[in-house]
Amino acid sequence: MTPDAIVEYTEALATIAASGGGPKALAAHLAAACGGSVLLEDAHWRAIVSAGSACGPGGARAILERAAAGKAQRVMAGAAHVGWLSLYDSDDARGELLLRLTAAAVGIELSRALRRHGERDAFWESLLHDAFHDAASIREAAAGRNIALAPLYVTVALESEHEREFPRDRNDLRALVAETFASAGELGFTENATALFVFVPAPRSVDVSNAGTAAVLLGKNARKRKPELRVSGGVGVAVPPERLQRGAQTARAALAVGKRVYGSGRVVAYDELGAYSVVYEGADIERLREFAAQVLAPLRTYDRKHQTELERTLKLYFASGQNVKTASEALFVHRHTVFYRLRQIAEICGRSLESPHDQLTLRLAVAVDELHNAS
Repeated sequence: MTPDAIVEYTEALATIAASGGGPKALAAHLAAACGGSVLLEDAHWRAIVSAGSACGPGGARAILERAAAGKAQRVMAGAAHVGWLSLYDSDDARGELLLRLTAAAVGIELSRALRRHGERDAFWESLLHDAFHDAASIREAAAGRNIALAPLYVTVALESEHEREFPRDRNDLRALVAETFASAGELGFTENATALFVFVPAPRSVDVSNAGTAAVLLGKNARKRKPELRVSGGVGVAVPPERLQRGAQTARAALAVGKRVYGSGRVVAYDELGAYSVVYEGADIERLREFAAQVLAPLRTYDRKHQTELERTLKLYFASGQNVKTASEALFVHRHTVFYRLRQIAEICGRSLESPHDQLTLRLAVAVDELHNAS
């Protein structure tokens, strides 16, 4: 290959990079120049992009470890190994040289992407640790990193059961999270020594609900995608950016309590913890009163709207030692009416009176309300 041809090919790579084509366009350029197929993988052999019509025989690992047909080149971002670039089905004598040149250009692009991700992660880390003075400074810092802030975020805290595999597992988790919340908008990420935190934009109440539902399914999806990847997680309450600390706090609480109560391998929502959340947080009187009001609110709303006595029925049911006959006598109704009301209570509150967990939540709410909210 002549020096002029090398310069021409390199200039073409530079033009693609300058126009924002990215790794996919660079790989396509190599495939077109060599008449073959190209596969770009990350440092853990996972495919990122491909170009050309044919399929490679298992990626760079197959070429390097099993002497499969093709050429493989390590992709570097400075001193960091960030991926592999492979060329298949090409008889072009220039293939190895063009592969090296393209790998260098891809390394620069991946380095830029890593730097952007690092800057964005640093923003969320600062926000998580309450490093900004006010909402205006938060918006200014976000704009400087091209982050379009949503009015509300749901925080999801995730961790892998195998701490030794955490660095690699978290890459898998990020990919899975990005796929799970692809329709939610621009996600935020940060991590510490034990957990990956994901900040899911949820501008509307339906988005909050959808984010929680998708997050709870993450554990199951992780096992389907990679059986050895066992994920535990917690879903926090929806908060504005300036209260992200509270969102992360509730996500961590849901993660910790969920593992203790249900075992590892599940993603649990903070709103589902019931009494466990206030016990775990060592709640003060105001927090306990807030908890009781939240739990009993659906019954009170229903009672006001329909002129019923569901809240009173629940309290008398507990006060009678869950004796339906005694409760019906105190309410001056038939015991079948009490049974019917109990079914209504369970449906309206979204809790089962046969579940020890749900019963503890309702009992604590009733006890706190009678102790601290009695007029």
